Amino acid sequence: MEDKSKISLRDAISIGIGGMVGGGIFAVLGLAVSLAKGGTPVAFLFAGILALITSYSYVNLSKNYPDRGGTVKFINQGFGKTVFSGAINNLLWISYIVMLSLYASAFGSYAPNLWEITHNKTVDFHIYASAIIIIATAINYYSIKVVGEIESYAVIIKLVILLGFIGIGAYGLIGNPNLEQLSISNWENPIQLFAGGMIIFVAYEGFELIANAAPDIDNPQRNIPKAYYFSVLFVIILYIVIAIVTVGSLPFSQIADAQDYVLAEAAKPMLGQVGFTIITIAALISTFSAINASLYGGSKVNYEIAEDDELPHHFLAKLWNQPIGLMITSISTLLLVNLLQLESISTAGSIGFILIFGIVNYVGFKLSKEMQTNKIIPLIGFVLSILALIILINQQIKSNLTGILVSAGIILFCFIVEWFYKKSEKSKQVTS
Repeated sequence: MEDKSKISLRDAISIGIGGMVGGGIFAVLGLAVSLAKGGTPVAFLFAGILALITSYSYVNLSKNYPDRGGTVKFINQGFGKTVFSGAINNLLWISYIVMLSLYASAFGSYAPNLWEITHNKTVDFHIYASAIIIIATAINYYSIKVVGEIESYAVIIKLVILLGFIGIGAYGLIGNPNLEQLSISNWENPIQLFAGGMIIFVAYEGFELIANAAPDIDNPQRNIPKAYYFSVLFVIILYIVIAIVTVGSLPFSQIADAQDYVLAEAAKPMLGQVGFTIITIAALISTFSAINASLYGGSKVNYEIAEDDELPHHFLAKLWNQPIGLMITSISTLLLVNLLQLESISTAGSIGFILIFGIVNYVGFKLSKEMQTNKIIPLIGFVLSILALIILINQQIKSNLTGILVSAGIILFCFIVEWFYKKSEKSKQVTS
C-alpha cells in the first residue's frame, strides 16, 4: 500500500523537471542563439551532458546521505564545517538570488508584450520585474501551501504549452527556408558552442532540488536514480527540440531583435499573434512559479547554512513566521535585476552553479570508496566543470567583463564573510 506521506517517483520527477523548466529556457534561449547561432541545439546538449554527469554524484550522495539540506549537507559531508564549505554554501544561496533575478528579468521582458504600462519598454521592464518579486514575496509570507499549489499547477501548464509549441512548430518547419540555419556551416566553432552551452547552464540547475526531497522519496534506492536521470534526460531532449524549432522558424536577425522574448516570437510563424500571446502567457506563468519556488528554496538554503553554524544564528530568526533569509533574498533580487543586464546575470548564475556542481562532483569522487560507487564518473564531472569554467570565463572576459567581475566579486565576498564569521566564532569560544 502506498505511503501518502512519501513522495512518489512521479512527484520526484516533477520536482526535477519543474526545477529545470522554470524561467530559464524563456530567459536564455535568445542569448544561446546569439552565441551559438545554428549550433544552439548542440550548446544545449553540451550543458545537458554536464548536468547528466553531475546527476550521478547527486544520485549517490542523495541515497547515502539523504537530508532536506541537499547540496549544503553534501558539501559539509565532503569537507566538514570549514571556511571553504561555508563559503561554497553561501555561494549556493547567492546563486539562488542570481537565478531569481534571471527569472524576474524574463518576466519583465515578456510582460510588456501583453500590456504596456508606460509605452517605454525599459521602464516597463523594471516595473514588471520588481512587481513580480514583491508579489511572490507576499505569497511566500502568506502561505507556503499556496506556493506548493501554484508550482504543481504551473508545471503541468508550462509543459503542455511547450510540448504543444514543439508539436506545431515541428510541423511548421516543413518547407521553412530558415531550416537551413541549422546546417553545420552556420554553427559557431566548437569552443564557442561549448562556451554558449555553459552560459545558459542555468537552464539546467533545478535538478538538484530532488536532493532536498530525498529523505521523503518512496523506495529511495530505486526511485532516487530514476528521478534524477529521467528528469535530466527529458529536459535535455525538450531543450534541444525547442532550440531546433526556434532556429528553424525565424531568421537570425529576427531572433536578435526579439532576444529577450524569442520563444514567443518563434510561435508567430505557425500561429500568428495568438501563438505569440499563448507562449507569452506560458512564460509569465513559468517565471512566476519559478520565482515563487526559488524564493522558498533560497530562504531554506539560508536557514540550513545558519543551522550548520556557517552563518550567524540571526538568520534563524523569523520575520512574520518565515525565516529572515526570505526578506534578505527578496531585497537582494530586487537590487540585482534592476542593476544588471541579462547576460551578466546569466553568466554569474552559470559560474556559481558550475563551480558548486564541480565541488559536488569532487565530493562524489572523494566519498566514492565510502559509498562503494564508481569514482571515474564524478572525477570526469569535476574535470569537465573546471574546464567549463575556464572556457566560459575566457569567452566572457572578451565580451562581458561585467558578468565576470560580478561573479568574482560574489565568490570573494562569500569567502571573506565566512572567514570573518569563523574567526569571530573562534574568538568567542576562546574568551568564554
